[in-house]
Amino acid sequence: MKRFDSINVIPLIDVMLVLLAIVLTTASFIVKDSLNIELPETQSTQTYIPPADEKPVKFHIDRENQLYLNEQPQDMALLEGFLSQLDKQQNIVIQVDKNANFGRFVELIDALKKQQLNNLTILTKATAQ
Repeated sequence: MKRFDSINVIPLIDVMLVLLAIVLTTASFIVKDSLNIELPETQSTQTYIPPADEKPVKFHIDRENQLYLNEQPQDMALLEGFLSQLDKQQNIVIQVDKNANFGRFVELIDALKKQQLNNLTILTKATAQ
């Protein structure tokens, strides 16, 4: 009987690479919003393409009227300090659940306008036609 001094791992590596290729091609890499915000529907909406050169600041208001800054819960009182540090041309994206209180949305817009942050994008969902 022939004695083995070493194990040939090349076939094992080939199989692992094939399995990795299968997993990567079948996996879904769509980033899903973890806050489950249901956007209001509009008829005259445009597709939002974030700028490639800078990352926008994202605000969310969920159906319980909780404010989020980049998906982290935020208190409106502490928000003023953060907003004062932003550049006036900073891109800001706002997502508000359609069941949220309109007054909460107005508070956020008022805080942004107070700091002269006017580069706002309010996301909506296109109406199915």
